[in-house]
Amino acid sequence: MKILSVNAGSSSLKFQMYEMPEEKVLISGVFERIGIHESFYTIKINGEAIRKEKDLPNHKVAFQYLVEELEENHVVERLDEIKGIGHRVVQGGSYFDKSVVVTEDVIKKIEELNVLAPLHNPAAITGIKAAQEVIPNAVQTVVFDTAFHQTMPEENYIYAVPYEWYTDYKVRRYGAHGTSHMYVANRMNQILGREDTKLITCHIGNGASVSAVVNGKCLDTSMGLTPNAGLIMGSRCGDIDATVVTYMMNQLGISAQEMDNILNKKSGLLGVSNVSSDMRDIDAGILEGNERCELVKKMFIRRVIDYIAKYYVEMGGCDAIVFTAGIGEKSVTTRRRIVDGLKILGINLDEKANGIRGVEGKITTDDSKIPCYVIPTDEEVMIARDTLALIP
Repeated sequence: MKILSVNAGSSSLKFQMYEMPEEKVLISGVFERIGIHESFYTIKINGEAIRKEKDLPNHKVAFQYLVEELEENHVVERLDEIKGIGHRVVQGGSYFDKSVVVTEDVIKKIEELNVLAPLHNPAAITGIKAAQEVIPNAVQTVVFDTAFHQTMPEENYIYAVPYEWYTDYKVRRYGAHGTSHMYVANRMNQILGREDTKLITCHIGNGASVSAVVNGKCLDTSMGLTPNAGLIMGSRCGDIDATVVTYMMNQLGISAQEMDNILNKKSGLLGVSNVSSDMRDIDAGILEGNERCELVKKMFIRRVIDYIAKYYVEMGGCDAIVFTAGIGEKSVTTRRRIVDGLKILGINLDEKANGIRGVEGKITTDDSKIPCYVIPTDEEVMIARDTLALIP
């Protein structure tokens, strides 16, 4: 049975076509720098990777190219061979605590939650609607990133604001990237050969979050009501003094929507550097002597270290730290600077081992008190598994 997993990020679109239940990958690809200059996508089929430079102004255009590639590479002769399409959705709010089949009511509820995930939920809806148009006979499902974080205790998800905001408006910490954190935590437990573990999982990409995972369940996570909390990200500010929002609204004379747009789309790496929201561009700027690129890199590293230290204390120790997602898997310099900042915990980087990009491996020395690993995330296979389970 052919199942397509679609994972729309804030500036990316990953996909994999599986033969299920064997979990055999037939074709995979990733569209990168969506909405950013010099966008492109890479297709991998039969062991060969093909890169194509294309203008990708939004996720809908990316999905159209995806369908073209499936047909042109003869992965399917007819689109109705695809029995299921699973979509990653960041925010399920209080409506969803598990994966579900797409209905009009489900789409409506996801749209209602756009305000909580302004860069992701609209992108996912675009993918869902495009898939419904071109592959109408497939069962469409949605897998929510918030589901994994539902095991957090109240003291970790309730905010210190009037309690009625929680009861009446569902204001609380929901987290995101749950599908990724769950996958790498499960894989880390396999590597360690045990389930009774204390893990810190670092999903570091254009969007980024850190989670504390105890015995396979989420204890705490850095993202909040929306994905714009915790770490500094590509275009999101992450944690800031809440009064900055009202202060600058008054100073600039702007609306709440305009401020939301600034904090989500014009802040983070982009806002400080004024160069790009992409860490690869920031690193290039550092090599060219751009002081603001170096500044925001330091800020980014500091915030990751802060959260790792916080969760180390909260869990009362740590059995392993995992780096995943685009920056975590591929940025050698970023990992080096994070691990170097954790030496107080008895962690020592293995420079040679840290040279890996996009493959699994341990990057610390054998005498490190806490081993650090790179584990490429596989949200797509998690999505495919849930989709298969939901097909009648």
